[in-house]
Amino acid sequence: MTKKNLKPDPKPFSAYPSRIEKFIKETYSKLSEKDRRIYAAVEALKLPRGGKSYVADLLGCSRNTILRGISELKNPNLVLKDRIRGKGAGRKSAIETIKNIDDVFLKVIDDYIAGDPMNGKIRWTNLSHKKIAEKMKAAGINISVTVVKKLLKKHGFTKRKAIKNRAIGSSKNRNEQFEKIAQLKGQYLTDGNPVISMDSKKKNF
Repeated sequence: MTKKNLKPDPKPFSAYPSRIEKFIKETYSKLSEKDRRIYAAVEALKLPRGGKSYVADLLGCSRNTILRGISELKNPNLVLKDRIRGKGAGRKSAIETIKNIDDVFLKVIDDYIAGDPMNGKIRWTNLSHKKIAEKMKAAGINISVTVVKKLLKKHGFTKRKAIKNRAIGSSKNRNEQFEKIAQLKGQYLTDGNPVISMDSKKKNF
């Protein structure tokens, strides 16, 4: 008796060689978000059962991403043209979501602001981005140095540029000097005394 209508056994799944995996990952990393899921879908469709999970693990994406890519391959109209993300997609910046971030930022750096006495629009701070982030965290707002850079740019702070051809010396206690000035400023203001800031480096002869 002969057996009829028997389907062949599914092709056994086997991983790609390491050099092919490396090539796939390098290619994937160079693509946009939309092209990544399409590429991942193409690679998954080449493989037998288990290929989707293998590709998802290899590329560090989810199975849902691959399934979406497959749907877009089968239905091109689902693909958003001329746009990588849908309208309104993407996480908003901390500058937009934290209501009092500007006030806290300006308060944190207030005692560490310097500028060009010949141009009131040029201001800078002697605090590093990391130090500002630390002071912001102490004030209750935890942000990255990337957000600090955006805040400095938003409020018109520039990077101080050295204009002297030869250094004339520096103070290793410069930061402590600013801390002391800030302490005295707070004390004077608490006592009801006026406080003024004066840059004595420029001479108007």
